[in-house]
Parts: sequence; structure tokens; C-alpha cells
Amino acid sequence: MRALRTTLLLLICSLMLISCADVRAWERGYLAREEMAWDPDALESSLNDHIFFSKEASSGGNSAAGGGCGCN
Repeated sequence: MRALRTTLLLLICSLMLISCADVRAWERGYLAREEMAWDPDALESSLNDHIFFSKEASSGGNSAAGGGCGCN
């Protein structure tokens, strides 16, 4: 059973390495565009996170502190 698990783990790891794709030179320009970024506007993203955590009365997850009242 242990040999089967080891073989399966090695197979999965090798398949993960095979699935990696190279980014060609002409594709890099497309991927570097502003709209392809996770957070195109960091200030707006942090403001939206603050509003979300204030309204949800939650803390954590985005290293936010404080309660639902919006005061930190």
C-alpha cells in the first residue's frame, strides 16, 4: 500500500511538472498589460477591502483589525 501511494505521488508530481508552459516572447507583452494585473489599482483595492471588513463586522483574512463600526 505504501509503494502504491509513493508511486501515485511521484506520478502526480511528474504530471504537474509536465503541465508547466513556457511564455513566449510575443505573449509577455500581452500578460504585462495593466488589466491583466490582480490589483490594477492598489489604493482602490485596499479601500474596498476596508469597506468590506467594516460592513461584515469581521477581522482577519486581509490583516485588518477592528470591528464592524469601521473604527480601528
